[in-house]
Amino acid sequence: MSKTPQIRLANIDDLPAIVAIYNQAITAKKATADLTPFTVKERVEWFNKYDAVHYPIYIATIDDEIVGYATLSPYRNGREALSKVAEISFYLDYNSLGQGIGSALVNHVVNDCNRVNKETLLAILLDVNTASIKLLKKFGFREWGNLPLNSNFDGNKYGHLIYGLNLK
Repeated sequence: MSKTPQIRLANIDDLPAIVAIYNQAITAKKATADLTPFTVKERVEWFNKYDAVHYPIYIATIDDEIVGYATLSPYRNGREALSKVAEISFYLDYNSLGQGIGSALVNHVVNDCNRVNKETLLAILLDVNTASIKLLKKFGFREWGNLPLNSNFDGNKYGHLIYGLNLK
């Protein structure tokens, strides 16, 4: 029986686990358009762009082990009319799949949107990422856009899908 993940806001000490999980997604070549794994040092500046008040990084833990994370990022950063729109991203440790971690993370992020003053969530993902598409649909996200065949992974071409959810 799997345990219920605990969700909390990230701190800089979580960065090595975040990077390790993200690098799994890079290696899988279906969950992100990055192609080269990162070092922790390379991700410090990225981490520091997030803040708990407007654009958090959320950490999922089971027995104090980080098993996934999610982020809220600005959509079209700097455009004030879009300040209540955020992009949701989520990544799970591949050794912890099938334990409800993704559902717990997405549920937590959606429920926290009132606190961080977001009214619309967008998820931008590769069309080959069927597990994430299924998860987003579970929470009421719908396909709002399709950018066909624009990502190249060693000759395999995948499109980008945009899934959206209006919260108000």
